[in-house]
Amino acid sequence: MSEEYVPPKVWTWDAESGGKFASINRPIAGPTHDKELEVGKHPLQLYSLATPNGVKVTIMLEELLAAGHTGAEYDAWLINIGEGNQFGSGFVDVNPNSKIPALMDHSTDKPTRVFESGSILLYLAEKFGAFLPKDPTARTEALSWLFWQMGSAPYLGGGFGHFYAYAPEKFEYPINRFAMEVKRELDVLDRRLAEVEYFAGDEYSIADMAIWAWYGVLAQGKIYDAGEFLDVESYKNVQRWQKAVAARPAVIRGRMVNRAFGPLEEQLRERHDASDFDLRTQDKLEPAEAE
Repeated sequence: MSEEYVPPKVWTWDAESGGKFASINRPIAGPTHDKELEVGKHPLQLYSLATPNGVKVTIMLEELLAAGHTGAEYDAWLINIGEGNQFGSGFVDVNPNSKIPALMDHSTDKPTRVFESGSILLYLAEKFGAFLPKDPTARTEALSWLFWQMGSAPYLGGGFGHFYAYAPEKFEYPINRFAMEVKRELDVLDRRLAEVEYFAGDEYSIADMAIWAWYGVLAQGKIYDAGEFLDVESYKNVQRWQKAVAARPAVIRGRMVNRAFGPLEEQLRERHDASDFDLRTQDKLEPAEAE
């Protein structure tokens, strides 16, 4: 039996914590190097990676374009968090918290920075008057579920995901603790979806985009390879909803943007034009790069 850990009176950072992302974790904020962000031709400039938080925003942008909002055209630049791109000075200027995604809106008199994925979704919904119900009761319901996701997903990602998939060793207590919480969250979602088609009611909204990027993909068994462990198939209402959202063309496109992992044909590392989905996925670029 290992010796029980006794916390010191004052914690100090004298060693990496271990695990998959240990090399980029640190207890201080601010930039580590000078690096200006690139700016493309569109008013909206997104700096991101296709993690669940990044996917929320690219889904929203693709949904806006599919709905005819031409002002939502955007450039999406890859921020590789594994390489520490989020600590470049230009990125820190957009998001002082050094987390993806981050958005710059150059259509305003003075460029507007927006960070935190939920804030970006709400900003875009209000800017374009879309994917947020007009009815006050339904709007409030959508926002409640949006903020539910923002508050709940850290238990899934930083809690369950870290200890189940990324920690240097597996420990029963934290895995059990966070598996219990994630299953409770799935039950919360399943009970709501037994009553309504989408989280705000009959209308697809930013709440669905935010929740699907985490819990919809979890229900597909694609996060942390934990579908069987969490028995995700047993949440029948979540499964019905996630399949409906996953089939939307804008969702399919949104998941590809800023993706730097997985099948090459699903990776569109940068997105500057709608034609990029046909012409610039990584399966088309890598053979050329190898020549």
